[in-house]
Amino acid sequence: MEQSRALERIEEILRESKTGVLSTAKNNVPNARYMWFYNDGLTLYAKTSDQSPKYDELDENPEVHVLLGFNDTENHAFVEINGRAERINNQETIDWLWEEKDEKFFGSKENPHLKVLKITPWQLKL
Repeated sequence: MEQSRALERIEEILRESKTGVLSTAKNNVPNARYMWFYNDGLTLYAKTSDQSPKYDELDENPEVHVLLGFNDTENHAFVEINGRAERINNQETIDWLWEEKDEKFFGSKENPHLKVLKITPWQLKL
């Protein structure tokens, strides 16, 4: 697939697929969990708590792997993303990502433990 078509397809999958798997590592041991992702172009965002193990794992090693797609797309397409995660605490970004269903996990968007992971990809694979 030519590069421009591949990038278009990746962006389609990112728009269609919101639930995916984020993998981190601690002491060279992988740790994967389902998360809800949002995108701005190819950059991914995910809400998390600063009290979760992944938050500390990213301090030790910010390199992550994300798997999105398959069941959320009509033809079971998926994308794998290797990237670097940045932990951000920006209320404007939290407000942008906030959804009513988040109250179940965080109570409110003013929760002091609510943080955002920003994942900047360095490799994308269809």
